[in-house]
Amino acid sequence: MLDRPKDDTPRNYGEFPVSAEPQAIRLRRPQATDGPAVTALIAACPPLDRNSAYCNLVQCTHFAAHCVIAERGGRIVGWVSGHRPPSDPEAFFVWQVAVAAEARGQGLAGRMIRMLLARPEQRGVARLITTVTHDNAASWALFRGLAREWGAGLEQEPLFERDAHFAGAHDTEFQASIGPLLPRMLQPEQG
Repeated sequence: MLDRPKDDTPRNYGEFPVSAEPQAIRLRRPQATDGPAVTALIAACPPLDRNSAYCNLVQCTHFAAHCVIAERGGRIVGWVSGHRPPSDPEAFFVWQVAVAAEARGQGLAGRMIRMLLARPEQRGVARLITTVTHDNAASWALFRGLAREWGAGLEQEPLFERDAHFAGAHDTEFQASIGPLLPRMLQPEQG
């Protein structure tokens, strides 16, 4: 059984401070009570699609092993949601990446993704997949950087097309696939 800190926050595998600074960013699994803050963070990070508050609550509970919160001084400054597609169990799908303005430019998004992939629930993942619109330069930079870091290829192809899937109301989403990923690439970074 894991020890619980005095504030009753559960300790989870892979939870560690990102730096030794006084206001270090701590990465942890989400809880249901994080739902409203996650919803607010996503709303503050255009062009991210806003999910319903209920969707975020489900992600924070049912999919907690596949999501991560970055917290500084009790405030949520980062969020990555994802899952293992049942039809493709060797893949890990990154759904959303949100980083508060004050935490950008520090490599936080990559650290959150690396932490997720190092969790026991992701054992057997051979590639990371995500969807990104063509004009989302920040996301492309993140995923190209991870592919470079891992020495893995990055392939992209249209997955959900503007007219066929979004009735013209949303830009085409391109699936990016990074792999193959080897277990040694997915070890947790040290705090």
